[in-house]
Amino acid sequence: MKHLSLVTAVCIATLALAPSAVLAQQKTLYVAGYGGSFEKTIRDEVIPAFEQANGVKVEYVAGNSTDTLAKLQAQKGNQQIDVAIVDDGPMYQAIQLGFCGKIEGLPADLYEAARFKDDRAVGIGLVATGLMYNTKAFAEKGWAPPTSWNDLKDPKYQKQLVIPPINNTYGLHALLMLARMNGGSEANVDAGFKIFKSDVNPNVLAYEPSPGKMTELFQSGQAVLAVWGTGRVQSFANTGFPVDFVYPKEGAATLVTTACPITKPNASPLASAFVKTLLEPKTQLVMLKDYGYGPVLKSLVVPPELGKMAPIGERAAKLYTPDWAIINDKREEWTKRWNREVER
Repeated sequence: MKHLSLVTAVCIATLALAPSAVLAQQKTLYVAGYGGSFEKTIRDEVIPAFEQANGVKVEYVAGNSTDTLAKLQAQKGNQQIDVAIVDDGPMYQAIQLGFCGKIEGLPADLYEAARFKDDRAVGIGLVATGLMYNTKAFAEKGWAPPTSWNDLKDPKYQKQLVIPPINNTYGLHALLMLARMNGGSEANVDAGFKIFKSDVNPNVLAYEPSPGKMTELFQSGQAVLAVWGTGRVQSFANTGFPVDFVYPKEGAATLVTTACPITKPNASPLASAFVKTLLEPKTQLVMLKDYGYGPVLKSLVVPPELGKMAPIGERAAKLYTPDWAIINDKREEWTKRWNREVER
């Protein structure tokens, strides 16, 4: 009986500790999002105040959108990530796969582009994909600024062009734009592949997914033209490097940066709270200033000096929004084709 009493006592003690153990686990919030300058902005401008206000430690896990989606898939049934920040295309997949929980109490004045089905994710910033160029190098060479997606084919840029691969949204947007300009669409991207293979490839120095390496290639003078987003270009320009962003005359593509709380047993309510922190007017202005994100709140008043590159107002209204339902169904097939035909 004494032995049974001891076992019982141990069990009771273990049960008594269980709630506090669960609470201890919830004292760390894991946020997965982009690296580079975006990570720096979140670490400097968002995380410290959130930690202090909520008594929680935020661990930031850096990676591009496809990396984060792959982690969610690998951790299925035992999710470590609490909040995912990814591009809109992978976010549609994350929602479809059941990874995202519902966000209660979203602001009423969100732009439609920032809204997702059943509020299982939300846009936190609008980005335009277009062209970045080195203004100093262009001036020294006597070149006019680029104006068109067709500039990617101009032989004067031979081995001086950098484009992310198509497992990155910026590279995918370039493929879609060239397809659309030549009679194609999301349902038929053959023209885009053909132009990349025959006309763009000779100009490409690197198909580079890393933001850090992209900026290094510009800083070393090896690259003078790139396909990139307003957020990345604004952040690079903020360092004092002579780059500018161009909205091509055929149109720029919309990239919506999105966030969602990850659904899992005993999910922390702080996950939704962190997502909503990214929508606060103060945070939205910080992300506009530091990162060139077009705000997702209709009521936000944007100081003129902060709106030079970001898709705001008329620029935002003219953006082309890809059909992700078609793209996500084809993306794996396109990536294999890209690796076979283009980036060999």
